[in-house]
Amino acid sequence: MGEFADKLAAQSPAFVRAYLGSLAPSLVKSGNLEKYYQTLTDFDFITAKINYPEFGVQPLIDDYDLIDSEETLNYSEYNSEKVKTLKLIQGALRLSAHVLVTDKQQLASQLHGRLVNQQMLEEIQALLTQIKQKTTTPWLCPLTPSLTPPGGRLLRTLTGHGSAVIKVTVIPNGQQVISASSDNTRDYTLKIWNLATGKEQFNFNSPSYVNAIAVTPNGQQVISASFDKTLKVWNLAAGEEQFTLKGHNSYVNAIAITPNGQQVISASNDNTLKVWNLATGEELFTLKGHNSSVEAVAITPNGQQVISASNDNTLKVWNLATGEELFTLKGHNSSIEAVAVTPNGQQVISASNDKTLKVWNLATGEELFTLKGHNSSVEAVAITPNGQQVISASKDKTLKVWNLATREEQFTLTEHNSSVNEVAIIPNGQRAISASDDNTLKIWHLPTGLELFSLTGHPTSVRAVAVTPDGKNLVSGSVDNTLKIWNRLTGRELLTLTGHFASVNTVAVTPDGKSLISGSVDDTLKIWNRLTGRELLTLIGHFASVNAVAVTPNGKQVISASDDKTLKVWNIATGEELFTLTGHLAPVNAVAVTPNGKQVISASDDWTLKIWNIATGEGLFTLNGHFAPVNAVVVTPNGKQVISASDDWTLKIWNLDTGEVIATFTGESYMYCCAVAPDSVTIVAGDASGRVHFLRLENMGCNS
Repeated sequence: MGEFADKLAAQSPAFVRAYLGSLAPSLVKSGNLEKYYQTLTDFDFITAKINYPEFGVQPLIDDYDLIDSEETLNYSEYNSEKVKTLKLIQGALRLSAHVLVTDKQQLASQLHGRLVNQQMLEEIQALLTQIKQKTTTPWLCPLTPSLTPPGGRLLRTLTGHGSAVIKVTVIPNGQQVISASSDNTRDYTLKIWNLATGKEQFNFNSPSYVNAIAVTPNGQQVISASFDKTLKVWNLAAGEEQFTLKGHNSYVNAIAITPNGQQVISASNDNTLKVWNLATGEELFTLKGHNSSVEAVAITPNGQQVISASNDNTLKVWNLATGEELFTLKGHNSSIEAVAVTPNGQQVISASNDKTLKVWNLATGEELFTLKGHNSSVEAVAITPNGQQVISASKDKTLKVWNLATREEQFTLTEHNSSVNEVAIIPNGQRAISASDDNTLKIWHLPTGLELFSLTGHPTSVRAVAVTPDGKNLVSGSVDNTLKIWNRLTGRELLTLTGHFASVNTVAVTPDGKSLISGSVDDTLKIWNRLTGRELLTLIGHFASVNAVAVTPNGKQVISASDDKTLKVWNIATGEELFTLTGHLAPVNAVAVTPNGKQVISASDDWTLKIWNIATGEGLFTLNGHFAPVNAVVVTPNGKQVISASDDWTLKIWNLDTGEVIATFTGESYMYCCAVAPDSVTIVAGDASGRVHFLRLENMGCNS
């Protein structure tokens, strides 16, 4: 860190603690805002405070709030433009907090990746320059703004669940949020988070999968609904279960609490709703009338009516006092997944599997209008407190915001529109090609990260892509069971290769450019003549899907990786299986060969990479460091590093000789694929959200 770090190192721990803790507050209190601005844009100070054990990222984030008091507005040195810059840096730190809490070494890559699109601001440009000058260890520098930038809608990411987060609700005080997850097959958890700091405060363990959660208006109780047919009432202050509500004959899908906090209504797969006394746990009565599972429930603001949404394509409105069904709302063509009531209690909005939302008059049951725009089932709906906007969430991976008065879509919150499965780089290092579940390939200008054009032709997901050695042709493999050969310069489709009986997962080109090797879900590999498209050989031996193939530099052997947990080495000329590599404990997702042809590196669902001797089939050593399945692996052209991409959202660079991690980059979704340019330091990675990340490995002179 240089001179600043040296100065701190010469001081006592007590001095350093006091200095880092009090510097920003003392500058604001004394009115020395110019020095305050300089301090909070100083990469040395930022690094020192984050790395000091008693501070970390959240106390640093809090330093940026000191400028917000009314008193500071009257200071002569108050500068709104500089405050804007500070807020951008604070936002970048907040967005990166979940990464930096566990890995402070990623400070440079996280800040650079989130601020690179703001470098027209002088102080931001200066900070980015400092980052590059003062980071002396190897790090992955984002070349494009592929991480969420500050100043947008996303403020912070909360991490801690071990699996999908199914439900979330905000406690009425607005300071805490509760989430529900199936963290593994035996541990179902509810977590309570502090919204200001992002810290997990405590958690409840549920005995079954949690379908729904709700909080009482006074914020003192949490109710969870589960697959085990019950509801549980938890004391939020004590963190304890109070009692269990039993009565449903199937699992409970949704719950709602009356505005007075005295009753809870549950909706179940047994086609009924039940009304419970929240103080005693007593079942008051059952609402019957739906012909299929009840998926959602809402209560009017006055607490007098219940609205239920069902798999029978209808909504029903009930009198809560008597349990009487008032009327049925019909109009959807498929199951209704969610329902919400406007704050004035006059309208109901329903979200359906038929891809639409409908707005209803609650007094008459009349359908007012339909909101269309989603391309898949609409799973959730919410209304803004002023009742003017509706937000919908769909399986098409988008959120849409609608104006309720004008009945128009205002905007969509969403490169690729789906997962990026593979990336490849042409031999001159100037172009990258990505293959996606959105059925397209995209060609990118590698130095700038700009999209040049898309290749469309596959009717379904594109799972694989490879480039011929001369860089003129691309080869793609698809879920449509085919391979396609394309002219890279024009985007024209040249040939379609058919022969596989299932999805094509992977494709490689021999070094002479004459043959293609494909691997498929049909458990086979096929060798093709690239010029004619003729199938030459089929290689049979795996007992499950073939996920990846790699060709040795001499073009004589191909190595395949399979869901059967093995790798196989084959003779390309004869199709003969030479030997099998065993050692992984789960499916093998990817394989790469070192440039000298002596070693094979494999990546697996067992969270590891393994290094093998290709001549003997002997396992040399295992790379441990990922915390989820490893999806992709490549070797740098200089043969010194291995790059891996994982479901733990990270890209890791490893020293091939020592097996040590050199650098890590954390994205915002599962990392599915990666490729490296001929310079061995420019890296492209694709993730599950559709983003393509362009990165440069910096400072390799100090650790090659």
